[in-house]
Amino acid sequence: MHKDIFVWIELRHNKIQDVSLQLLSEANHLQTQYKSKNIEFKVVGVITGYQTKAIYDECFKYGADKLIICDNAKLQEVSTQHTTKAIVDIVNEFKPDSLLIGASVIGRDIAPRVAARLNTGLTADATQIEVDETPNSTLLLVTRPAFGGNLFGTIVCPNTRPQMATIRPNVFEKRELNKTNYEIIHFNTTFDSVDLVKLIKQEPKLSHSIDISKARIILSAGRSMAKHMDLIQQVANELGAEVGASRGLVETGSISKEHQVGQTGKTVRPLVYIACGISGAVQHTAGMDKAECIIAINNDPNASIFQIAHIGIVGDAVEILPKLKEELLKLKA
Repeated sequence: MHKDIFVWIELRHNKIQDVSLQLLSEANHLQTQYKSKNIEFKVVGVITGYQTKAIYDECFKYGADKLIICDNAKLQEVSTQHTTKAIVDIVNEFKPDSLLIGASVIGRDIAPRVAARLNTGLTADATQIEVDETPNSTLLLVTRPAFGGNLFGTIVCPNTRPQMATIRPNVFEKRELNKTNYEIIHFNTTFDSVDLVKLIKQEPKLSHSIDISKARIILSAGRSMAKHMDLIQQVANELGAEVGASRGLVETGSISKEHQVGQTGKTVRPLVYIACGISGAVQHTAGMDKAECIIAINNDPNASIFQIAHIGIVGDAVEILPKLKEELLKLKA
């Protein structure tokens, strides 16, 4: 019998990636939905690494009921070869009903290999996940954007287990749940004696910018603001905000892709998101509609962005932003 919700805990230098903690928290939401149908599933964190004891408490803090740990020197760094085998062996041994993996660069490498070896389905890059309401059903309804974000499809995996999905970072919120009744299982397996890929050297990416996915305030601009980026940056500086961008603005070459928000960019959950000259196409809003407060400035009163905005301002951002900057300077005087 297949049971429980497994979440693979992605580690980098023995530090848990935020997406894994987000998935543990969301798995608790799924657990609650199962309980309403009298189905008792545990949230199980799957740890593949080396000397990982220091991170156990953090997993329980964010919602794990149980940890299954495969601790081996072969897993000190994530390995396409060895990590895949460890996860597959754990799944074959414990038979989960579902397995969730973060849609990070590493998760997108590991997940399809695991799914192929298990001969099961995989929904990639999902943005929403719910439990089927049918009585006694454990089926997951996993939604992902399709056709460049123009459509959203809900995918099910009725015939094979585990149900697998990779979930985009930051579409769910990590919540402190502090589980007190928990279990730890150590799992041993064998690994190939020959490493097909050897890690020779790691060089950290040098970046002086802040990751906008962690920003509390974002001032974002659309294509029409391409010639006014100095104004955008000045206002952002006064607000203590990071600068975001639509795909259209990035395509003008006025700002780098690391600032792009949306389906082909980053998913953000700031306290305040200010959209300047952004129409509100689903490709963009899929990456920012979870912001606590959305303020939209657009001269088109029928722009789609107003449908999700908490505050809408009909007007030209080029005229409005200097006034905002002026007021901010007055407050600081």
